[in-house]
Amino acid sequence: MANCLVAQSGGPTAVINASLAGVIRANQLNPVYDHVYGGIHGIEGVLDDKLYDLTHLSGREVEILKQTPSSALGTCRYKLKRGNDTDFNKLVSIMEKHNIETMFYIGGNDSMDTVDALSEWAAAHGAPQRFVGIPKTVDNDLVPVDHCPGFPSAAKFACKVVHATRLDYDAYTRPEVFVLETMGRDAGWLAASCCTTGDVDLLLLPEVAFDKELFLSQVEKKMAETGECYIVVSEGARYADGSYLSAGETAHDGFAHAVLGGAAQTLKQMIVDAGIAPRGVVQDLSRAARSSNFAQSLVDVTEAYELGLSAHMRSADPAFTGQVVGVRRETIGGQYNALYFAGPASEFANYVKQFPEDWILPDYQGITHEAIDYFAPLIEGEPKLVYENGIPATIKPFNKR
Repeated sequence: MANCLVAQSGGPTAVINASLAGVIRANQLNPVYDHVYGGIHGIEGVLDDKLYDLTHLSGREVEILKQTPSSALGTCRYKLKRGNDTDFNKLVSIMEKHNIETMFYIGGNDSMDTVDALSEWAAAHGAPQRFVGIPKTVDNDLVPVDHCPGFPSAAKFACKVVHATRLDYDAYTRPEVFVLETMGRDAGWLAASCCTTGDVDLLLLPEVAFDKELFLSQVEKKMAETGECYIVVSEGARYADGSYLSAGETAHDGFAHAVLGGAAQTLKQMIVDAGIAPRGVVQDLSRAARSSNFAQSLVDVTEAYELGLSAHMRSADPAFTGQVVGVRRETIGGQYNALYFAGPASEFANYVKQFPEDWILPDYQGITHEAIDYFAPLIEGEPKLVYENGIPATIKPFNKR
């Protein structure tokens, strides 16, 4: 038999390793491949021939891997570019060297584009290697899935923080605003999910162009009515001309995306400068939302793991390549149920699923009941975590071994 390779790319999530664990465990139960290799630091490490043999991880290691945050293999921001035959040839030569038939790539939009590009190149050059995508992103902005692994846990964590900090905020009588910032460059799913707690007064999303005068008037109204205003803003909130509220939009990551952060601070200062409140508090969830394994959603970790199983199972078909596995939802007896499917990588890559405009209330007032119904089942349940020394146990990352 041949071998397979698994790698991770882009921003980690609280359950990205559950998908990795799914691939490993699936091959232990049904050894389609002789060896399961892990690519250290994504495609970038694979190109440097940095592989780690994951085949014989113990059952305990696999279980602890499922609850370990961050990318256990290490990640990267390296993008394969179509037309760059040097990288494609090098990758295939490394796969040939290790007798690797199939590569599973766990990542977001750009990673699914990599799966598509590799599959296209292999077909055009008669290369037998196969490429399969397993999605993840806390932004929940991939199509055509109902939702993406990583998002439900990030939403669960965000909701916990919103509710706790709202109670803390409500304890004071002094006039101040509270502004919480979530991740979400192009889509406001994570920020919007915070409204399920009932604690958010005003919500700012990338899908609605920022109107400074309207926003400040709503803050002033809330402060006049209650003496409080709890605001949630997505890092990608922007003006009508596309410019970000965030102060960090001039920097870019390895995928040519704007590096954001600072929208909440900008709003707080705007409110103070307008004289609406003398002070404000800023809470930036940032990386905490994607690394808080102690707040994993049971639905999320289960689906992430089962998507790893599904990708491996489907790859037993020698014709299965250029595909991405994903989740759709159905309702059975009034209860949420996940349906697993696979589709062409080209349908997952280079599209952004934005938060539906008809789920957004006017004047920054939050989201509709339909949106709350969408979020509610995704954050249900908590996995039974293994603890050591009072905190969730984790494995030593493979890129650090």
